[in-house]
Amino acid sequence: METLLIEAQEFEDMKMSNMSTSDRVKASRKGKSIILGLNEFYKETKDEKIMDVMKRVTEKKQKIEKRLKGRPSS
Repeated sequence: METLLIEAQEFEDMKMSNMSTSDRVKASRKGKSIILGLNEFYKETKDEKIMDVMKRVTEKKQKIEKRLKGRPSS
């Protein structure tokens, strides 16, 4: 549990500038694994602090994925 919280903090503090596409893919996958791991603990405890961490990690993950998809060309 504590290791997941530490990983989540590192994920939140990670810089997004100068990331290659492969770095973004790895970061997105890491974010997903952190969220799924935290979700297992949340199901058991229903702790709001865990939910807050999951929301912040999800927000960062969505920013990374948005950057991966790029702008639609029209």
